[in-house]
Amino acid sequence: MTAGLHALLAGFRPGFALQGGFYADPTIYEAEIGAIFLRSWLYVGHQSQVPRAGDWFLHEIAGESVIVVRGADGAINALLNVCRHRGSRVCVAASGHDSRLVCRYHGWTYGLDGSLRAAAHLSQSVAKGDYGLRRLHVRLLEGLVFINFAADPPPFDELAADMAAPLAPYALGKAKVAHRQNYPIAANWKLTVENYCECYHCGPAHPEYSVAHGRAVPPAEFEAELRQVMARAPDAGLTQHVVRRSWLDAGRLGIERGFDRYPLFHGQLSGSRDGQPVAPLLGTIRAFDGGTTDLHLGATTFGLAYCDHVVLYRFTPRGQHATDCEITWLVNESAVEGRDYNLADLTWLWDVTTIADKTIIERNQEGVASRWYVPGPLSEMEAFTAAFLDWYIAALRAATAAPAG
Repeated sequence: MTAGLHALLAGFRPGFALQGGFYADPTIYEAEIGAIFLRSWLYVGHQSQVPRAGDWFLHEIAGESVIVVRGADGAINALLNVCRHRGSRVCVAASGHDSRLVCRYHGWTYGLDGSLRAAAHLSQSVAKGDYGLRRLHVRLLEGLVFINFAADPPPFDELAADMAAPLAPYALGKAKVAHRQNYPIAANWKLTVENYCECYHCGPAHPEYSVAHGRAVPPAEFEAELRQVMARAPDAGLTQHVVRRSWLDAGRLGIERGFDRYPLFHGQLSGSRDGQPVAPLLGTIRAFDGGTTDLHLGATTFGLAYCDHVVLYRFTPRGQHATDCEITWLVNESAVEGRDYNLADLTWLWDVTTIADKTIIERNQEGVASRWYVPGPLSEMEAFTAAFLDWYIAALRAATAAPAG
């Protein structure tokens, strides 16, 4: 542990924002990547993005590139996009379709499972089986694809056991991606997550959201409405499950999870410009119940599940002060754009909200870089952000602790 990191960890005050050094020190950023992102289960996309054998897309994170590809056997594989010859990138486009994966530098050719199939002029004494693309762990949850870089990742089954039943009515395995959009944010990844985890800023910053969503007020102010939503859930084909196993409560890094319902106000039924439905009902849902659901799926993936569509947020570090905020909108797989939903109406709320968040977060990044920045106390409406910061500090302390003996 560097002296600077040791001092910052020792100086952290629970219930307060982080010190500026946590955002400014490049050695801390590298420690975070190793301690968190290369050990956690990471959501990378939806299975509908690779419907056929040979379909692939890239996932980029912190200088690493991963090929997510549908194999000939129908399984989804995650392969490190680094040729085993001299390290060139094998795939360079954002997505594609190939029967084989060919490195265009020297022609080394790999199967869809990553195995080395051909390498011209290579000595016969070289065992091709030793030089396949590195395979990462892959798991699916209701059609959502997760990967893990670690040799011995935390057990995904714990996340799946908690989340499968509450997610079941939405039938996300039978949903499709209606739209994906990336919002690059010139800020450290922690600031993007801190912002998402609290709605203290929603009133002044997001009037479009705050007019109808219960999270914009303290929980005590929507308890009565929430009881009504939960009472209507069975008739609507929805669950009464609640899952709150997030951050330190999860017990293990990489399987943070949550499924937490809250009401929509003023008779609104969905997250839209006018509060009216924007797509057909999902899965086995039979009616709108006047509520929505907060989702938490691993360290840096969150979402909102409405009865007619699901919005997934993924925060991915691309550099110390560069973060991708990618949003995916999922709808019923049978829905047809232009007939069953209008893309502009579907995406309006979370597009306008995220554009506003981008400005807020980048302004926050500028402020924490000040020589005179001193962390202030968090409010009661920032309890989830406080939990994230406690978890972050615990993860760094565990990863940087000196080995015993």
